[in-house]
Amino acid sequence: MPRFTIHDLAETIDVRAAAGGEVSYTRKLLDKGAEHCAKKFGEEAVETVIAAVENDRAHLIAEGADLLYHFLVLLKSRGVKLEEVEAALDKRTNMSGLEEKASRKG
Repeated sequence: MPRFTIHDLAETIDVRAAAGGEVSYTRKLLDKGAEHCAKKFGEEAVETVIAAVENDRAHLIAEGADLLYHFLVLLKSRGVKLEEVEAALDKRTNMSGLEEKASRKG
């Protein structure tokens, strides 16, 4: 059984972004602009943190899914592709996390 990936989600968002706002929540979000998409992402981030702090596994999973969806919508709203974020992550894997973090301070 094939598993659902973040790339599948990004593709679904692309398809739904091309649909009309009357049938697509994704399109409605995008029509409200990047700032609105950023606020929605922030709301989901807070809800994810709360679920983690409360140690509510099922809620954390659900909020994590919402967070990933809204992150990809935010990227779409600014014309950033998932592959660009992956490329940035790929560059960082060539050094330890501590080295990478220290390199950003300069």
